[in-house]
Amino acid sequence: MAKGGYFEEIKYLDLNTSAPQDGQSSCQFFSDGRRKVDYVLVFYQRKQISVRGGDRLHRLSAPPHPPHRLSVISNGTGQRSAGDGEVCVDLAVEVELEADPAEGEMVLIREEFEARLLEAGLEMERDTEVRDQPVCVFTRLHVPWQVLSREAEFLKIKVPTKKVRPPPLYSRVCVCVFNITSKDTFFDNATRSRILLHDEWARYGAFYKYQPVDLIRKYFGEKIGLYFAWLGVYTQLLIPASMVGIIVFCYGCYTVDMDVPSLEMCDKQQNFTMCPLCDGVCDYWHLSTACGTARASHLFDNPATVFFAIFMSLWVATFLEHWKRRQISLNHSWDLTGLEEEEDHPRPKYETILLQKRQMMRNKEKKNEKKKKKKKIETGVEKLTWRDRLPGYLINISSILFMFGLTFSAVFGVIVYRIVVSALMAMSPDPETKSNVRVTVTATAVIINLVVILILDEIYGAVAVWLTELEIPRTESNFEQHLILKAFLLKFMNAYAPIFYVAFFKGRFAGRPGDYVYVFNDYRMEECAPGGCLIELCIQLSIIMVGKQLIQNNVFEIGIPKLKKLIRAWKGKGISLEEREEQRARPPQQWNLDYTLVPFEGLTPEYMEMIIQFGFVSLFVASFPLAPLFALLNNVIEIRLDAKKFVTELRRPDAVQAKDIGIWYNILSGMGKFSVIINAFVISFTSDFIPRLVYQYMYSQTGTMHGFIDHTLSHFNVSNFRPGNAPTSSYLSETTVCRYKDYREPPWSAEAYQFSKTYWAVLAARLAFVILFQNLVMFLSLLVAWVIPDVPKNISEQLKREKTLLVDVFLREEKEKFHLLQSLFSSKDLPSQGHPDTAHFRTLPLGLSQGLGQPPGGEGGESRVRCRAASFSQFTRQMSMSPSNNAGRQMSMSPSNDAARHTAV
Repeated sequence: MAKGGYFEEIKYLDLNTSAPQDGQSSCQFFSDGRRKVDYVLVFYQRKQISVRGGDRLHRLSAPPHPPHRLSVISNGTGQRSAGDGEVCVDLAVEVELEADPAEGEMVLIREEFEARLLEAGLEMERDTEVRDQPVCVFTRLHVPWQVLSREAEFLKIKVPTKKVRPPPLYSRVCVCVFNITSKDTFFDNATRSRILLHDEWARYGAFYKYQPVDLIRKYFGEKIGLYFAWLGVYTQLLIPASMVGIIVFCYGCYTVDMDVPSLEMCDKQQNFTMCPLCDGVCDYWHLSTACGTARASHLFDNPATVFFAIFMSLWVATFLEHWKRRQISLNHSWDLTGLEEEEDHPRPKYETILLQKRQMMRNKEKKNEKKKKKKKIETGVEKLTWRDRLPGYLINISSILFMFGLTFSAVFGVIVYRIVVSALMAMSPDPETKSNVRVTVTATAVIINLVVILILDEIYGAVAVWLTELEIPRTESNFEQHLILKAFLLKFMNAYAPIFYVAFFKGRFAGRPGDYVYVFNDYRMEECAPGGCLIELCIQLSIIMVGKQLIQNNVFEIGIPKLKKLIRAWKGKGISLEEREEQRARPPQQWNLDYTLVPFEGLTPEYMEMIIQFGFVSLFVASFPLAPLFALLNNVIEIRLDAKKFVTELRRPDAVQAKDIGIWYNILSGMGKFSVIINAFVISFTSDFIPRLVYQYMYSQTGTMHGFIDHTLSHFNVSNFRPGNAPTSSYLSETTVCRYKDYREPPWSAEAYQFSKTYWAVLAARLAFVILFQNLVMFLSLLVAWVIPDVPKNISEQLKREKTLLVDVFLREEKEKFHLLQSLFSSKDLPSQGHPDTAHFRTLPLGLSQGLGQPPGGEGGESRVRCRAASFSQFTRQMSMSPSNNAGRQMSMSPSNDAARHTAV
């Protein structure tokens, strides 16, 4: 409620709905034991100047609004008295403003804020004790029935009525219509008890249960309720994706012994002598030593992977459509269908900068003494322009580009680490170390990548907040949207840059034997493993995904709140011994315990974790079919972990109404479309799926995969090595030709070492597959979105029934009004139509007179106009204006006008 650091709001979490009984705790109520504590405001009293009695008053000048005099009493009651221009507040502390001007200004702002709360109808009670040391002062607020009724009518809340009819909107005028048994429990919050949430939701033992989404919404509000509902839908739909991923992985395990290329690589009789992996110290080696890598690569690089990539693309479309249906169902059940977006209030920082600009313009005006420009200056600073935000925009662009460069530098640093460590381990005399070079370097490099990602994630989160503040957004919604876009952009690049490098760049620019590409003129660019880069992409993705979820999403979420709580408790120990004894003698109130909890910082970190995980599941799923399974296991824990954090570790956040998850849905939809392109390129360029198809149907003599390995290996004459590149000592000194993985012409060809025709055929097939895959999956996704309706059938039928029932109720009420008017007029002796006073009966509404057969203007030959019957209140209001003429101004109603009456109704 209060911004700018003057008040820090604490929502009271564990509320009761009835007055305390004998022996029960009264911490949920005011000192009178009747009025319930609804909100608690707290501010930190840094310096206590003096203490005064209850009869002394601190007077201050009030703003133009409110114009009356208020007296804030400590028990929450308010008294109005005559007088304008000042507010009189009964405080427990008298602050000497000259001792600390900044503290005095904060006191003045707090007093003004409290006065406005009282003017709005709230009641308050403050701690009466005053201490000499810095303390937290709590102000308890109670919302009376009148304020609740007013806000319920303003928010158009549907409440139960006494009759069986569609629940109308709440109105203070027709209170008797609603089923109000007790004003203390009508706007009930008993179901918001965090004890019930803890038992039914915030326990790891309840992982198999559905989330109590309605209870979460009633306790935390619609915005947080929608987040957990979305998380539940996402986790639920991960189950079929995980099952299909397990089937694909099992298919790879089952067919690994029947994979011909793997068998050829493991066959020592083939005796493929490969070129050295580094210059000088590395020796020639046999391809059969990479047998384990080839077999492991088949687990994820098999024909079922293509099917799984298509399936996951359709899964993304199904997930988005299913969430839209679920969201509409929640909107209907939570009565959010008619929720209109209200204009947000400007942020305090925006108002402060705008006020400073106005003051600066006024100062310039005084200096120039140009009175004609005064009006222009005042109207020209109603809002901040792009010129005011231009420095912030420039800093944003330059900072984001710098962060991108920092991310790429980190990736490049890990690449250099891999190259250097590979060269150093290759120089080792230990043969076991040489044989494990690739595995050791890959594992350690991925761990370094993970640590760098975790560190940069925290830095980028803070930088995104700082950059968004520089833009000076006007409202909180604009601030949140800009923050989300910046944080997502930075964290997306940070999390996926190493994966993109392995998938699409590693080994593409390494060169060939005799013409390698070097880093710093000494180290060769790294190449993919003999089995391809897909297995390295799988290792990279699995370690980063699982490690990020375990460390950042779980350990940080558990450890950081507890660490902050310990720090706050440690700071609170800096009090005197007397106060400690006093605190031990008197147990702390609930608001004291809630103040030690961690403040709620928004849902952006929670959504960001799941969005990044959604990228791991959808973007590179072709290389790691088990990604949905690990995401499912993480989310089962994540839901209960977030629930426990929200219920026990965080202060209760403000309840915010929302109809959807906002910009996050657009990000999900964009990532779903982007995943189609990424998976198409992974299958085409990273895996060996396309080269195998090209060989089998274009170059194989038998139509099988026999001979595929020999087809993919090119020849190199060792005499063509540059000086210093050939092995200095070799166990295979008689080698004249070595092999390397590429499609190039042999050394005896006229175009030696140039790309062969096979290379261009494979490249054309890869590009054709990308185009075919994208169009096919996009078409199927659109088909899925078209087949699945956005509005569930039961909801659409229920909306139609409600609309029909509302029309019937409206017609029934109008008919009752008409019969009431008919009975009122027919009970009296009415004069004939020719009576001279009939023309004076214009107090009867025009529509009613026409509906009863009375032609307009008193002439029967004119056509009648179909109008709705007048309401009874309108009739009585008009008749009460001239009571003396009621007897002579009556109108006859004959039974022959039934058709006209029905037409009017």
